[in-house]
Amino acid sequence: MRATLALVLAGLCTAGTATAQPGKRTYANPIDLDYRYNYEQVNEDISYRTGADPVIIRHKGAYYLFQTLAEGYWRSTNLIDWTFITPSRWEKGGFVAPAAWSDGERLYLMPSMMEPGSVYVSDAPETGKLDYFVRRMPRLPGQIWPGGEANMKPGDVPPGPWDPALFLDDDGKWYFYWGSSNVFPLYGIGIEFRNGRMIYKGRATEAFKLDPDNHGWERFGQDHSGTLPDGTPIKPFMEGAWMTKVAGTYYLQYGAPGTEYNAYANGAYISKSPLGPFEYAPWNPVAYKPGGFVEGAGHGSTVQDDHGNWWNSGTPWLGHNWTFERRINLFPTRFEADGQMWASSRFGDFPHWMPEGKVEDIEGLFTGWMLLSYRKQLTASSTLGGYDASRAADENPRTFWVAASKKPGETLTMDLGAAKTVRAIQVNFADYKSGRYGDAPDIYTEFRLEGSLDGKSWSKLAETEAPRRDRPNAYFQLKAPAKVRFVRYVHGHIGGAHLAINDLRVFGNADGRAPAMPVDVRAVRETDQRNARISWRKVPGAVGYNVMWGIRPDRLTLTYQLFADELGDGPMATLDLRALNKGVGYFAAVEAFNETGVSKRSVPTKVR
Repeated sequence: MRATLALVLAGLCTAGTATAQPGKRTYANPIDLDYRYNYEQVNEDISYRTGADPVIIRHKGAYYLFQTLAEGYWRSTNLIDWTFITPSRWEKGGFVAPAAWSDGERLYLMPSMMEPGSVYVSDAPETGKLDYFVRRMPRLPGQIWPGGEANMKPGDVPPGPWDPALFLDDDGKWYFYWGSSNVFPLYGIGIEFRNGRMIYKGRATEAFKLDPDNHGWERFGQDHSGTLPDGTPIKPFMEGAWMTKVAGTYYLQYGAPGTEYNAYANGAYISKSPLGPFEYAPWNPVAYKPGGFVEGAGHGSTVQDDHGNWWNSGTPWLGHNWTFERRINLFPTRFEADGQMWASSRFGDFPHWMPEGKVEDIEGLFTGWMLLSYRKQLTASSTLGGYDASRAADENPRTFWVAASKKPGETLTMDLGAAKTVRAIQVNFADYKSGRYGDAPDIYTEFRLEGSLDGKSWSKLAETEAPRRDRPNAYFQLKAPAKVRFVRYVHGHIGGAHLAINDLRVFGNADGRAPAMPVDVRAVRETDQRNARISWRKVPGAVGYNVMWGIRPDRLTLTYQLFADELGDGPMATLDLRALNKGVGYFAAVEAFNETGVSKRSVPTKVR
């Protein structure tokens, strides 16, 4: 049987691949990073890994990733493989929502702060070397002391800068942006660095505030409910400033309306000047992903790769152990000739190609490898309490299987229901009472993945390799596609106190046909123009649907992914969409998908 499976593996090497493949390697969100255990909740005995507020900078042929509360940063040369770097110096309390920029020779870094602090610099970030550039910043012009917000006068600015962003324009002038609040706006100011000092050029400029009364997607809460889980109304939060200049236009980006829910997104205001005035763009939000395994896309950065492609990073929400338990995503992004900025989140947590050249069609980076693991039968070698194996196939990162032990040899086996072509696997670990609050030599992940046609004879599909590192969201593109019915996880080592997996996600293609195109699509706008109801006739055999919308029928840039078994009984499916902008016209369409592929997209219909 082993020989037979090997032949199947070899014979499928080119089966089902795209005719114009943009690259050789793939990635999947959340990105495969050794997210660090966080010390913040040690007194509450809450242990969790986290990734949040990513800043990715391209510097001297490499990419550097900074995030909240990691005791260092990561380096990559391809946006797939990331190596953690321990710096020579670091903030005592850690970096929160840091700012970073490169002038081509040096990389600059600064943390969020409530009182004046330091700006750091490195001319060799690959070595971890980090020096003070400005040992102590001056107070922001008009800055009040913490606690004095209630007595602010016109021209005053709140304590900070929190969630800072640095920007070096192509004329050599520096600018600085900041803000994180559900009361205050984002701010911007010109700055100059001279002789170890940071000098402000005039007073801070108020860039803009949130306007949830007109921008549906800026409403706080799950699916923009506007409330906390107990129904208490709450104002939305704006944070995570980031500036990008393209073709003479300045895009001041921001995250909203709150990191704790599925609706966290990135938006942008535009201007012809780095300090405004800024104009709200009707195509907002820029990056939005409220459905699927990865939920949320707010507070990140935008970077251009070596080939000229753009990428927008963000902070999807996990939120099991603690409200602010999060990960990092990366979406391909475009700046259109008419000025629209948008990031593709369609199948945004399925495998995508990492391009090896300039790509015009960013949706074409989706591999076409479908999710084969949804609601599949799982059996485990052992189970702790009620944390049964079925929880590892529900596409919910907040539910998980827990093994009775974490000894080597524990297994989790998935039956795909029939022999299918497997091309990639993602193993997502959960932190169940992990008991870790920082890095340590024994915090690493080791396991093996095996495949079988009959559930009796097994062959290796993939395994973790040296050097050892922690892989909470381990992703493997198989060296060759495998025709298998069963996929088995075989445990080796985990750094936490328990072996827990929230989803074993298997990607590839089943035999058969893609589903039919959805029909009877209707898009009805409510009296409150921020809301619309999209409905369509359910498609037999569909695993799920993508509802897409945008301000042009030929550019449906926003997506809400839904699974068919969550849409209730009856012949029609509906989605209440609450992310529209008042006074803006929209078009919507629906596509269906199954384990074989994706249907044709319905003809875009006007949202009336």
